[in-house]
Amino acid sequence: MITLSETARSRLSDVMDAETVLRVEVVNGSSPLAPEYAFVICDRVDLAGDELLVNADGFTLAVLDSDLPMLRGSVVEFTAQGFELRNPNVQAAIAAAGPIAERVSRVLEERVNPGVAAHGGKITLAAVEDTVVYVKMNGGCHGCGLAQVTLRKGVERMIREAVPEVTEVRDSTDHASGERPFYAPNAAATTAG
Repeated sequence: MITLSETARSRLSDVMDAETVLRVEVVNGSSPLAPEYAFVICDRVDLAGDELLVNADGFTLAVLDSDLPMLRGSVVEFTAQGFELRNPNVQAAIAAAGPIAERVSRVLEERVNPGVAAHGGKITLAAVEDTVVYVKMNGGCHGCGLAQVTLRKGVERMIREAVPEVTEVRDSTDHASGERPFYAPNAAATTAG
């Protein structure tokens, strides 16, 4: 069953009637560890015909038959960014399979690295000792002044959510080495005046 938050129900009651549905779809090509969802309010007559109609708190959702197992137990939210889906099945899929190192590697590749790649970085698994994970920060992350913030607020949080056995994530990077070990603002910009 898919449910709607109070904010989603309120928003839908403003824009839907008996002839409209909220179409929820897992975006093709999105990662199974960090899926993306598409939401479209449309008339029932505009549906492709391969959707299942699901009652969610008095509203009709149109969901592809192939997406339904992945969406069971999810909650549709409405935020300032629009409709979002909280899906407990995503974290369960990571936590259910494989040893810690394999699951952490999957989280790094599927969830962490797409974000840090935008800044020229990459984070790899260096080692796992019992429940402590060691990572190495490469590229734009190597020597970055915000590396520890990225590690604590992003990387560690995502790893521990997905792999609850992990008790700590440590950075094994030698941030002082490399061509440009730490970011320094342009000297000319700081000496103006």
